[in-house]
Amino acid sequence: MEAKQNSPSPIAWVLGQTGDHGGQYVLSVILAVIGVGFSIAPYFIVTAVVKALMDGNRDLSFYLTQCAVMAVLWLGRVLCHAFSTATSHKATFAVLGEIRKRCTEKLTRMPLGAVLEQSSGALKNTLIERIDSIETTLAHIVPEFTANLLIPIIILVYIFTIDWRMGLASLATVPLGMFCYVFMMAGSAKFYEHTVVATKALNDTAVEYIGGIQVIKVFGKTKSSYDRFVHDAYEAAHSFIDWMRASIIPFTFAMVIMPATMVSVLPIGGLLVKGGSLDPQDFVTIIILSVGVITPIITMMSYSDDFRTMGTIFGEVRNILEAPEMTRPESGDVPAGNSLQLNDVHFSYKDKEILHGVSLKIPEGSFVALVGPSGSGKSTIARLVASLWDVDSGSITLGGTDIRQIPQEAYADKVAFVSQDNYLFNMSVRENIRLGRPEATDLEVEEAARQSGCHEFIMGLENGYDTLVGSSGGHLSGGERQRISIARAMLKCAPVVILDEATAYTDPENEAVIQRSVSKLTQGKTLIVIAHRLSTIVDADHIYVINDGRIDDSGTHEELISHHGLYEKMWKAHMEVRDNG
Repeated sequence: MEAKQNSPSPIAWVLGQTGDHGGQYVLSVILAVIGVGFSIAPYFIVTAVVKALMDGNRDLSFYLTQCAVMAVLWLGRVLCHAFSTATSHKATFAVLGEIRKRCTEKLTRMPLGAVLEQSSGALKNTLIERIDSIETTLAHIVPEFTANLLIPIIILVYIFTIDWRMGLASLATVPLGMFCYVFMMAGSAKFYEHTVVATKALNDTAVEYIGGIQVIKVFGKTKSSYDRFVHDAYEAAHSFIDWMRASIIPFTFAMVIMPATMVSVLPIGGLLVKGGSLDPQDFVTIIILSVGVITPIITMMSYSDDFRTMGTIFGEVRNILEAPEMTRPESGDVPAGNSLQLNDVHFSYKDKEILHGVSLKIPEGSFVALVGPSGSGKSTIARLVASLWDVDSGSITLGGTDIRQIPQEAYADKVAFVSQDNYLFNMSVRENIRLGRPEATDLEVEEAARQSGCHEFIMGLENGYDTLVGSSGGHLSGGERQRISIARAMLKCAPVVILDEATAYTDPENEAVIQRSVSKLTQGKTLIVIAHRLSTIVDADHIYVINDGRIDDSGTHEELISHHGLYEKMWKAHMEVRDNG
């Protein structure tokens, strides 16, 4: 609670993120202040002209000079405004870009579970659309808020120096206008919260609808799924419509009443002039100046919704940036050995313990398999070894060193991880494979593809290795995506290779090719394989049977069969399915 009470305002927080761009914001404010001077000066020139007319001055050159000065001031004001906003926009683009970069880097340091808990639609909405939506507001608020604050203050001070009664008269409409404005804002928090929730729901539904369009069409759920999308779109639209409907009347009164300074200035000033306590020329000056008092105040008030929006968006950003992360040293010694060991590892996900004191050894250069029923914890172990999560208690060591003591990038260089749902980026096949080792040559990329059994199908694509794979690899089949992912992992040449159901989508013929390739490419490396097809791991040096988050049994294939336990049942079931297939 204390952290929330002491949390800075959105503007203060984002300005604290400016880093090297703070000087640009300072320059923007300075230019805005100079522009304010150019904006205010014409008011005083007009009053001087009016006084000269009232005094009977007929010197045309005087008036032409005053007009020329106002033209120069207007030009100066335009130039200062242009340079001020250009500078603030440039700084804001850079700051928001760096915030986005920090958020994406933060996601790589967060536990995988913490990232997966958030919907991809909500994360994408925050990092792309919502941060982008405040660029204009932030770029204008810093210089223009300063300008719109200075203008009424300077004018009011000058009016009060002429006559304090007229100073009060020029502000007479403000209390009633502010009352209408406050009345309008009273329920805005509830309406705004509704718009945020409704917009997020629409964004999530849209992402889900588009991503699942194939399933929707195949199972005839088009109408029900589309109805949900329409409902969320309606809710999102009407969250704004209802807000505007509730605000329109008090807003209209506020915008009509507050600028109407003449309603009080003219009668009060007229009475004071009639009574002889106010000079007519000063009265004219006050009339001219009071016109420019309220409009800047209204402009500042118009930023209130923008401040609320910024507060919400930067609250979401701060939730990402301040989320707990897996702590790793930035530098340190990297162990030479590649043996792995889990020591009494406990791990929970969403307050439910998945692993209950798992201990196992994976010697350097060995081929170790993890098998067990679905949901037993095999993939969780693989992800913990790949440092995608951190253990709750116990430890995982590489070469005798706790992996939490190894720099994250250094450990990532040690491990190649291939899961059944590996992601391909929307770029060429060649570049997707090259991600495994960015400095690899085209020949090395193609050799990794050959050894992984995917060269032939790649050459059959429209543009061979230069074929774009589409978003998430959508232009390829599941088996083709997996084989490219394996080629990418093989190209990495990491000493530890983890294959988590890496052949789940491949047919038996290609699976055999991949298995031979994996065997050849992982010689001398530490290989961890998770597989439902037990025939692919019969040659493993050691097999661990995982059941309900615990080690149920371990040994070689022959030893486990002789134990007549869970592994034997799984093997018989596997052989029966294979024979019937």
